[in-house]
Amino acid sequence: MNALNVAEYMQSLGLQARQASARMSSASAAEKNRVLRTLAGKLRASFDALASDNARDLEKARAAGLAEPMVDRLKLTPKILETLAQGCEQLAAMPDIIGEVIGLTQQPSGIRVGRMRVPLGVFGMVFESRPNVTIEAASLSIKSGNACILRGGSEAIESNKALARLVRESLAEAGLPEDAVQLVQTTDREAVGQLIAMPQYVDVIIPRGGKGLIERISRDAKVPVIKHLDGNCHVYVDDPCDVDMAVTLADNAKTQKYSPCNASEGLLVARGVAARFLPRIGAVYAAKGVEMRCDAEARAILEKGFDKLSPNGLLKDATEQDWFEEYLAPIISIKVVAGVDEAIAHINHYSSHHTDAIVTRDHVHAQRFLREVDSASVMVNASTRFADGFEYGLGAEIGISTDKFHARGPVGIEGLTSLKWVVLGQGEIRQ
Repeated sequence: MNALNVAEYMQSLGLQARQASARMSSASAAEKNRVLRTLAGKLRASFDALASDNARDLEKARAAGLAEPMVDRLKLTPKILETLAQGCEQLAAMPDIIGEVIGLTQQPSGIRVGRMRVPLGVFGMVFESRPNVTIEAASLSIKSGNACILRGGSEAIESNKALARLVRESLAEAGLPEDAVQLVQTTDREAVGQLIAMPQYVDVIIPRGGKGLIERISRDAKVPVIKHLDGNCHVYVDDPCDVDMAVTLADNAKTQKYSPCNASEGLLVARGVAARFLPRIGAVYAAKGVEMRCDAEARAILEKGFDKLSPNGLLKDATEQDWFEEYLAPIISIKVVAGVDEAIAHINHYSSHHTDAIVTRDHVHAQRFLREVDSASVMVNASTRFADGFEYGLGAEIGISTDKFHARGPVGIEGLTSLKWVVLGQGEIRQ
């Protein structure tokens, strides 16, 4: 497909999405929920077929030498498909917020003024690797009464096509336009350039992928962008804390899965508990092959408390860049800090403002951490891996935003809507 054909193709997708969005904005809650429940059933019934399409993507990815964390993101396991199905059902069970009027107040003139929640219209989604995003984006788009154009990466094209077919079948069976969800069928990079430059058709762009992709879209887009660049998340182990809990949380936040943006990349430890905590978490990380990049104080404690680490090459000196790094791999930076003040200052300086957690028994420290850490999600005594739309009860997420406008944190239904002013009168005129 040459550049001219790509441009024409994307224009046709845009026009079809805009037309479909008009019908979606007026769709009843029952119609939208019927699509979501049908889709959940199709996901469960189609595992074998989806596994076959996914296997082709995995085979091509490995043959192309794709890094293992990226290959891991491509997988559609039974657990992932069941989570997607549950997400659709969770969305269907949630109240329909489209059309609700909030804050209606009577004015001295006699008019009543409020705000109505309405769909954004059409959003474009550009994502890499994870084919589950196809379902998450489509289901949220349907529930919020929007239309969407989805452009996944070439490495997941077969999986994405198979999933998009199930969505379109579900829309059609409920009497809603199939074009409410469209997957870009070409892997030509020019398609992205066209998608992000069609303000006449697309109201917002949501990129989800590597830092390079998001930087490019943020730079070149001619429509608003909801984004986060990276996920440099932290766990801070406070003094005082439950050391057993701290070991469990620091382990889970780092090793439950290495590739997500909400996995912890930095571990900060209060000096008062470092000697008790660090050897224990060091042993856990060493058993799992996690490389630890430490400041001098943390390394000295780890070497003294667990002398097998250095011969195994798992202990290294941290550089300044390590405090900024999103590894997405079995690597973590470790630093000993004086206490909560230094931890908050470190996080606000080095983090990507995605998700940061404190493990503490001190209520005042917990409240300060919640108020003063400038991140989209801030947690007390919980793993950073919970920073997810499904885990937050949103049904699914379209992505995670570290911006402060228009949405922040996991973006669910509300993040795909806007508020418009409505005025109710009985013939009042302005004097």
